[in-house]
Amino acid sequence: MQIFKFGGASIKDALGVKNIVSILEKTGYKKTVIVVSAMGKTTNALEQVVKNYFENKKELQSSLQDVIKYHNNILLDLFDNENHPSFKKIGGFFNELTDFLKINKSPDYNFVYDQVISIGELVSTSIVSEYLNSVGLKNTWIDARNHIKTDTYYRRAHVQWEETQTLIHSKLDRASLNITQGFIGSDINNFTTTLGREGSDYTAAIYAYCLNAESVTIWKDVPGILNADPRYFTNTQLLNKISYREAIELAFYGASVIHPKTIQPLQRKEIPLFVKSFLNPESKGTVIRKETILDPMIPCFIVKKNQVLISLSSLDFSYIVEENISDIFNLLHLYKMKVDVIQNSAISFSVCIDNVYNNLEKLLQHLKAKFKVTCHANVSLYTIRHYNQDAINQIELGKTVLLKQLTQETVQVVTK
Repeated sequence: MQIFKFGGASIKDALGVKNIVSILEKTGYKKTVIVVSAMGKTTNALEQVVKNYFENKKELQSSLQDVIKYHNNILLDLFDNENHPSFKKIGGFFNELTDFLKINKSPDYNFVYDQVISIGELVSTSIVSEYLNSVGLKNTWIDARNHIKTDTYYRRAHVQWEETQTLIHSKLDRASLNITQGFIGSDINNFTTTLGREGSDYTAAIYAYCLNAESVTIWKDVPGILNADPRYFTNTQLLNKISYREAIELAFYGASVIHPKTIQPLQRKEIPLFVKSFLNPESKGTVIRKETILDPMIPCFIVKKNQVLISLSSLDFSYIVEENISDIFNLLHLYKMKVDVIQNSAISFSVCIDNVYNNLEKLLQHLKAKFKVTCHANVSLYTIRHYNQDAINQIELGKTVLLKQLTQETVQVVTK
C-alpha cells in the first residue's frame, strides 16, 4: 500500500481539492490511504473559537460562522447543486459542534480544544471524499477515531499501538482508496483526542506502520525538504536525501516540514518517506530512508519563535546538583512544558521551553519558592545542524545572544 498525506495548504480552496484528482491520476490510487489535514488555516480559526468559548462568548458565534462560511464557499465552488448531499453532511458536523458548545460542562480547556479542533479534519476529509466520488474516484471515508486509540493526554495524546494496529488491520479495506483524517484519535471513552499540532504527518506514519506500507508521501507547497524554512531564511536549498537519523534530529529540533514523531515508526520498518510538491508532483522531491549521508552536506537551519528562556540560580549560592535538577524537571513535567534546550553550571540552570499549555506563571511561582528566577519571554531559538562559522554569524547578526550551546554537529542559540 501507499500512504499519501495532504496538508492544509494543498486543499485551502476548491482548486486545491481538484488538484488532488490530478495527482492521483498521475500516481495511481488503488491500495492507497489518503490522510488529509484541515483546510487552509482552519485549525487557527477553530483555536479562536475555543478561545472565544472560554474568554469572549460575545464573539463565539461570529468566529464559528467564519469557519462555516469558509467551507460552504469551497463546497459551492466544487458542486453546482446546493442540494448535493455533501452540504447536508458538512452541515451535520457543524451542528454537532454547535450542540457540543451548548451542552459541554467540562472546564478543561485541553479537552474542549480537542473536541472543537477535530471538526476541521472531519469536514475537510468529507469534502475531499465527496468530490473524488463525484468525479469517478470511488473511495471510502474513514473516521480515524475508530482506528487510532490513544490515552487521555489531550492536545498531545500518546498512541496505544497494539489496539490501534488491531483496529486498522480488522477495519480497513486494503484494496480500495481510503480517505481519513490526520491529527485525531480517540481515548478509552471515545472522546476525541489530538496528536499535537501538525500531527497529520504522524497519522500517515501510524497507518504506514500498521499496514506495512510500501511508502509514505507528504505533499507540500515546497519542492521537498529545504535546509531552512523559506519564510525566515533566504537562499534555501533542496535536500535530496536524508537518513532516518538526520530526519529525527531535524524534527526534534523543530523542523516544521516533519512532525517529530513521524520518523520513528517508519524507521522501524524501513518505510521510505517522500516529501514532494503538490504544485509539481512529478519532481523527485526529498526522500528519507536508510542512508548514511545528508545530500547535499550543508548547514540546516531551524528557528522556533515565541519561546521562553528561564534562568535559575540557587538563593544561597549552593550547587545545583542532581536533587535540584530532578525537582526542576518534575515541575516542567507537571506544567507540561516542552523542553528545547538546557544548560547548567555549578550554581545556575537555564532552560528554553515552549509554553504550549499557558502554564508559565504557575511554573514561575513554583520555581521562585526555591530559586532566583530570570525569565525572558518571546525569545527565538535557532538550531543549526552541520554548522560552520559563517552559518553561526548569519543567525547572530544584529541580535542579542542570551544562550549558546555547541556540540560536534549542532549549535543552538537563543536570541532576543
